[in-house]
Amino acid sequence: MPADASAPVAPEPPVESPAEPVVEPSGPLIVALGASAGGLEAYEQFFRVMPVDSGYAFVLVQHLDPRHASLLTEILQRSTTMPVVEAVDQMELLPNRVHAIPPNRDMLVMQGRLRLHLPLEPHGQRMPIDSFFRSLASDQGDRAVGIILSGSGSDGTLGMRAIFGAGGLCLVQDPDTAKFAGMPQSALHAGYVNQVLRIDKMPQALHAAAQMLPARRTSAVSSSSGAAADPAGVDRILALLRSATGHDFSQYKKQTIGRRIERRMAQHLTTSTEVYARYLQQQPQELKALFRELLINVTSFFRDPEAFDALKREVLPAMIQAKSADLPLRIWVAGCSTGEEAYSIAMVLRELMEGAPHQLKIQFYATDLDDEAIATARAGLYPLNIAQDVSPERLRRFFLLEGDSYRVKKDIREMVVFAVQNLIQDPPFTRLDLLSCRNVMIYLEPELQGRVVPAFHYALRPGGVLFLSPSESIGSHTELFEPLNRKWNFFRARPSFASTRTMLTSGLKWTVDPGSPGYHSPVQPGRDGTNMVEFAKRALLQSFAPPAVLTDVHGEVLYVHGDTGKFLRVAQGQPSRSVTDMAREGLELELREALRRAGSKSQATINQRVTIRDDGHLLPVDLSVRLLPDVQTGRTLLLLSFQERSDGAEGAVAVTPKPRARPVPQRVSDLELELDYARTRLKSLLEEQQASNEELKSINEELQSTNEELQSSNEELETSKEELQSVNEELVTVNSELQTKIEQMVGMQDDMKNLLENIRVGTVFLDTKLQIRRFTREATRVYRLLASDLGRPLADIRTELQGGDPIADARTVLDSLSSIERELSLPDGTWFLTRTQPYRTVDNVIDGVVLTFTDVTERVHAIANRQARDLAEAVVDTVPEPLLVLDGTLKVMSANRAYFRQFGGAVAGALGQPFFGLERGQWDFAAMRDLLENVLPRDEHFEGRVIEHDFAALGVLRLSLNAHRVVMPAQSGEMTMLVINLLPPNPAGS
Repeated sequence: MPADASAPVAPEPPVESPAEPVVEPSGPLIVALGASAGGLEAYEQFFRVMPVDSGYAFVLVQHLDPRHASLLTEILQRSTTMPVVEAVDQMELLPNRVHAIPPNRDMLVMQGRLRLHLPLEPHGQRMPIDSFFRSLASDQGDRAVGIILSGSGSDGTLGMRAIFGAGGLCLVQDPDTAKFAGMPQSALHAGYVNQVLRIDKMPQALHAAAQMLPARRTSAVSSSSGAAADPAGVDRILALLRSATGHDFSQYKKQTIGRRIERRMAQHLTTSTEVYARYLQQQPQELKALFRELLINVTSFFRDPEAFDALKREVLPAMIQAKSADLPLRIWVAGCSTGEEAYSIAMVLRELMEGAPHQLKIQFYATDLDDEAIATARAGLYPLNIAQDVSPERLRRFFLLEGDSYRVKKDIREMVVFAVQNLIQDPPFTRLDLLSCRNVMIYLEPELQGRVVPAFHYALRPGGVLFLSPSESIGSHTELFEPLNRKWNFFRARPSFASTRTMLTSGLKWTVDPGSPGYHSPVQPGRDGTNMVEFAKRALLQSFAPPAVLTDVHGEVLYVHGDTGKFLRVAQGQPSRSVTDMAREGLELELREALRRAGSKSQATINQRVTIRDDGHLLPVDLSVRLLPDVQTGRTLLLLSFQERSDGAEGAVAVTPKPRARPVPQRVSDLELELDYARTRLKSLLEEQQASNEELKSINEELQSTNEELQSSNEELETSKEELQSVNEELVTVNSELQTKIEQMVGMQDDMKNLLENIRVGTVFLDTKLQIRRFTREATRVYRLLASDLGRPLADIRTELQGGDPIADARTVLDSLSSIERELSLPDGTWFLTRTQPYRTVDNVIDGVVLTFTDVTERVHAIANRQARDLAEAVVDTVPEPLLVLDGTLKVMSANRAYFRQFGGAVAGALGQPFFGLERGQWDFAAMRDLLENVLPRDEHFEGRVIEHDFAALGVLRLSLNAHRVVMPAQSGEMTMLVINLLPPNPAGS
């Protein structure tokens, strides 16, 4: 349902699931970039090197201050020619476009469109990058690309885990090159990263991943290239993995395995499985990296919250109610990854146990194939952004803040025993009440799924519950399970021996492979594939081994075998895992001493005879404490076994009599008295010790209470610190944007200053009161301005401008908002074109007046000269006699029409030509030269000089010449005006 743009409503968040999508998404490859503090510079670097025609749709998820408008799109537009737009609700993601998250909005992607909504979390606790990356993984599957750039905190880590689990590409900026390395380091330490790169190397990695996309198909059709098209190559790679790690992935889904192999191949720029297999043989580190790639450790706290609500409401309460104080509640989380699911169930259990009528014994196991994931689970340390999945109440109750992480509290961690186990090869736990195996079978081939489900039934007691993910099922094994909740896949185990028969005939291996470390059995399976030796061992162990307890050297119970109810019972008060606290009367002292000898002296105790009192009955027991070195961890474990002795065995013990000074009855009486005294003394000592323990317990409770108060204060301070850190990141982003804007404005100011200085236009900026804001150097030619005059009224500054009043023009412009142009002059003859215009801000607000003074002196003089010349030419043309105007070198400047009518020629051929060269030199004769070159320069003028000359084209002409030399200003030189009158010819003979 579309959300209103003005007040978006949060859409239903996508369910994070590692299941492979059914249909490959269409549209461009979506590349999501997450950043916080320092992200602006990282974005600019990225888009400067990113080709603009890649075909990718880019989405920027940045921590932004919700109270300020973002300048992100405006700033980034300078780094790329791709359109950079701010996202709006329902916007379609288009190729070769950058889509940026707006302030105070959370953003998701659904079906290739952006969905915006108001943030649900308070300011300071928002994780917008995680939210978007998770939705991207859900929407795009293995076509999702997530990139973490500079930023502090851990936002983006859980989102990268979702993309990594979906088969997408996860890139992280090299922390050494990031301005703030917190976010890249958090994602890197979590292990959900394909490559760590400098920003300038990321486009190449993106291109390599995009090249592999055509080979990725989520349908049943095999791809035409890559690992999926070469089963033999994949088998060879899996054989290398099996040889190096002992783990067999051959029965995992081929598509999933093929895609993850392709992803590693793409990082090494190869499409050949043969080449990659050779590379694996040469590079053991790449084998390890591929192994980690195939271990899909994708989980979260309270994944599918409604499923955990159903677990708490419908499943666990009945189990707890049905359990007596002596029977433990046994739980196994198979494929626990990094422990989030196991701890989620433990928290729900702890919440339910508070209202239970009696203290409940819990035996809780969680296993996974990945030893690194198990190490993370045991540590119980998780990033801050788990707050998206865990309620504030549970965070406060079950977690402690440690720096930039949350740690699961010790009492919850101690509820769960984590161990490395191969679900396919290793034997399962048995007599379970609850078995949770979620999002594991979806990665297995159907044949293997069909063998795992009976194994789960075998592990559960009748009536036990199997908890699967919504994308998994029990298949055709309806005879083994009945549905308890179909929506969230809770199944109750039916009483049936079918699973036992299946276990005997299945190919599930509960021993190590031949040739691998730890393999000893030479016995071959039977004809039907059954490992008879293993089954026989397990049957004998269940039938004949005595009840036993595995503990550490301090007596903390690690494992219980058989029915130990006759020897141990749940201690009163707070639940304890100490075996001495559980010991029944008569066993405690001997047990403490045996543990002391084993712990301090490494001395075993074999068949020590003790008598246990139980409801007034005496039970003779042989107690044995054996030392078991743990070769994997190097520590020593203790195996405590309890063997009941029959009365016959009791009486068969021979006692050698000793010499007695007294009769035997008296001796017995004395010993009994001494024994009673010792018992009384011992009881007193135990009571004193108990009293001391109670006092210490009270002191410890007080200290614990004080510690909880301090912890509460510390949590409040940490919350404030987180909020301040979030605000600081947003302010860093705002500051970075403003700094970029300031740099841009400084550059524009420098450009404007250089422009005004170099165009040689005097400019004065005035405010609405006609006071001086700024002026250029050229303006000092008009006004006598000094730097100290800023802020003064312009009317106070003296000027010698003539022909107008700039101040009056400025007032008129402020009133009319129309420009005024005038030409004004200075006394020295300098002319200025004065323009008076309104001063408009970027918001088109009138905020003063701008005066400009452009020197137009040359133009004014040129116009005057042109006017004078036009006037002179008009005068010349009105003279009836032939007239020429010559310059100082006697070149023709002008000639009237009468001259050309009388003596021939044309204007175009005469102007600019030497007078003596006109009409092929017809004026070049001695008398004319003497007058113009000798007489005129000396006398400056002459009149009525009569000359006679025989012209080649005109014949003999008698002429009267009048000439006047005019000296012009220095820049114009001199001119000679020559008038030629035609006289009648002389009378004959005169």
